[in-house]
Amino acid sequence: MSQALSFHVLGAGLAGTLSAIYLARRDAAVDVYERRADPRTEQGEGGRSINLALANRGRRALAGVGLERDIEALTIPMRGRMLHEVGKAPVLQPYGKDDSEVIYSISRAGLNALLLNQADAHGVGLHFEHRTEAVDVDTGEVLLTDPAGTRVALSGRPIIAADGGGSVVRRTLGRRPGALNSEVLSSHGYKELTIPAGPDGAFRIDPNALHIWPRGGFMMIALPNLDGSFTVTLFMAMNGENSFDELTDADQVSQFFEHWFPSAVPLLPDLLHDFFANPTGELGTVRCAPWHADDKAVLIGDAAHAIVPFHGQGMNCAFEDCFELDRCLFDIEAPSLADRFAEFERRRRPNANAIADMAIENYIEMRESVRDPYFHLKKALAFELERRFPGDFVPRYSMVMFHHIPYAEAQRRGVIQQSILDELLLEHPRELPLGDIDYGHAEALIREQLADAPGLV
Repeated sequence: MSQALSFHVLGAGLAGTLSAIYLARRDAAVDVYERRADPRTEQGEGGRSINLALANRGRRALAGVGLERDIEALTIPMRGRMLHEVGKAPVLQPYGKDDSEVIYSISRAGLNALLLNQADAHGVGLHFEHRTEAVDVDTGEVLLTDPAGTRVALSGRPIIAADGGGSVVRRTLGRRPGALNSEVLSSHGYKELTIPAGPDGAFRIDPNALHIWPRGGFMMIALPNLDGSFTVTLFMAMNGENSFDELTDADQVSQFFEHWFPSAVPLLPDLLHDFFANPTGELGTVRCAPWHADDKAVLIGDAAHAIVPFHGQGMNCAFEDCFELDRCLFDIEAPSLADRFAEFERRRRPNANAIADMAIENYIEMRESVRDPYFHLKKALAFELERRFPGDFVPRYSMVMFHHIPYAEAQRRGVIQQSILDELLLEHPRELPLGDIDYGHAEALIREQLADAPGLV
């Protein structure tokens, strides 16, 4: 935009802070208001920090503000899933077609601190312990409570609402006639545990993998940390058989882990302490419409589209919001700020809904499908088709994690590609090796069914 802008950003988490940096780099005046204390000086709440997986979408957004080198010191590459099945040796399932396609474990706290320091360096005003009480989306006025308990009113600036899954701005927008505000809690929750580092800070299991203990209706995962430890997360139902409700005392927890995760028990010396000290977290999916109120406010990140963590895309999707909002605000022709907010919503909302669906589907894949020989057969064939027909056939997981193709297009192509794989394997024994595959027929199917797809970038 030609004229200078100024914004109020609600939320100093990952999305709010990155968005503020993008705005400040465009010479906008930005003030960020956060209900929590400054995480750089206050220890965060234990048991709530599901490890983050940084993929290409998030890396591109960070590179857009010059942080591509800074994040290298915070990340550990993970080249695949290390499957731990009962009574079997661990097996690595690569994520991509080669070693260039990896994802990265990153500390939420470390990344948030990096972004806040960068915001400081760009002159962003950071205001902690300011709780948003109410928002008038017709006027753009925000009512907050400051650390002293005094009410503070903000006005005169558009609002970037990055105030998380419980967004006050989204819920206010949702009360407008015809608006949608869907907040669906999952029947499954999570519990965070820790594998401590070994002697001299050594990793006790392979640090370059996301470890997963799939058990059908539930699972446990572990992601590496820079200090040699692993953050472990148990995902399971809140109620019913094999649920958190069943694990109410030390004996029940010990017996459950000895039965289902015997190989992990020696790695979890503080299992009982962590299990009862850390809260049982909730998971949910947020969908809403609209995402903006004229030129007064726009939603980004979890405030617009909180998703379950099973595709490792919550942060990446939020960072892609920041990247796209910057382009919509400053790089397109549009007559007004309201039109730019509307264009941002047009670009992002279908894609946010698509990754929400795929994240839910990926939970089933992680906890159950990875144990099915036919799943591995299809994955091997998908990699072979990608090798033979580069740019025309790319596995859906790769489209989501290693490309920038819109999520909705990845979802659409993924459905078609699954049908192609099933057809090619119709007469094949449901196990590896691949054996005789008619690759001429495969090429014909790909050309016929995926010919209208845009280029994969």
